Amino acid sequence: MPEPAVAPSGSRAGSPAGRIVWRLRFALLFAVLAVLPYLLSYSQQEIAVLLVINVLLVSSYRLLTLTGEWSLGHVVIMGVGAYASALLAKRLGVPVPFSMLIGGCMAAATAAILSFPLFRMKGFYFLIGSFAAGEIIRLIWKRFTDPFGGPKGLKRIDAFPNIDTGFLSIDFYEPVNYYFLALIIVSISLFILYRIERSRIGLTFHAIHWQDRLAESIGVDTFRYRTLAFVIASFFAGIAGGLYAHYVGTVNPTRFGVDQMVYVLVWAIVGGTATFHGPILGVIVLTVINEIVLRGLGLDTARPLIYGAILILSVLYLPDGLESLGPKLRAWLQRRRRGPATAGGEAA
Repeated sequence: MPEPAVAPSGSRAGSPAGRIVWRLRFALLFAVLAVLPYLLSYSQQEIAVLLVINVLLVSSYRLLTLTGEWSLGHVVIMGVGAYASALLAKRLGVPVPFSMLIGGCMAAATAAILSFPLFRMKGFYFLIGSFAAGEIIRLIWKRFTDPFGGPKGLKRIDAFPNIDTGFLSIDFYEPVNYYFLALIIVSISLFILYRIERSRIGLTFHAIHWQDRLAESIGVDTFRYRTLAFVIASFFAGIAGGLYAHYVGTVNPTRFGVDQMVYVLVWAIVGGTATFHGPILGVIVLTVINEIVLRGLGLDTARPLIYGAILILSVLYLPDGLESLGPKLRAWLQRRRRGPATAGGEAA
C-alpha cells in the first residue's frame, strides 16, 4: 500500500505570498464548485451530489491510514451511520439533521467497540479482520427484517427537511439544493479532518505509522491513538452515510458490500495518500472517467476491469499517485528552463 507522509514543514505556503496564493486558489475552487451544478444535466447533478459524499468518505478513510492500518470495513461503517440515521428519522421521528449527527456517533461507537479485537492485529491481519467484522455487520442487516428491512433494506427514508421562511424556499429534493447542502457539510468536515491531521494528534498518528515501537518507548499509547483515528474516521464516514441515505431514500446491505470498498481503496491508491488532497483527486478523476468516458462509450459493465487496469498502471508507473504529478511536472519544467541556460554557459 502507498505510505502516508507528512508534508515538509518548510513549505512556501507558510510565507505571506504563499498564503495569498493558497487563498486565491481556494477562492477559485469554491467559485468553480458554486457554478458547476448549473452547467450539468439533471442526472449529472445527481452524480455530483454522490461525488461530494464520496469525497468525505475517502478523506475520512485516509485519516485511518495515517496510523499505517488499511481497513476493508470502512464502507460498512458508513452503512452503520446510514442505517442509524434512517431508522431514527423513519421509526422514531428524530429530525433528520439530528439523526445524521447521531448516525455519525453510532458509527464512531461501533468503531470503538471493534477496535478492541481489531487492533490486536496489524497489517494484513488487520485488513482481514476488518473485512470479517464488516461482513458480520452486513449479515445482521440481512438477517433481521425488523428493524433493518432484511436483504431489501429500508425504503422511503425521510428526506432532509425543506426550508420555507416565506421569503426563502429551498427544496432539498432538487439535486442542486442538496448538492450545496452536502458541499457545506463536507467542507466543514474536511476542514476538521485537515486540522486534526496538522495537530499534535495527527503528527502522533504519523509517528505511530513510521515507528510504532519507538513511539511506544517514549510513552505513546499506540492502541489508544489507533483507536482514536479509527473512531474519528468512522464518525465522518457515518456522516457521509447519513447524507447518502437521506438523499437516495433507500439503503440496503448490498450498497455497503466489499465491491464498494474496493472502489474506495482504488480512489485512495490512485490519488495517493501522501497528501490531504490526494484521495480527493483520485475520487474526482475516476468518477469523471466512469461517468463521462465509460458511460459515453457504453462500457458501464466494464467498470471493474477498467478500474483494475488503472490501479495496475498507477502502481507500476505512478506509485505515489496522481498527487505526485504536480511536483514532477514542476521539476520537469525547471529542468527544461535550466537546460538552455546551462548549455549556453558551457558554450561560452
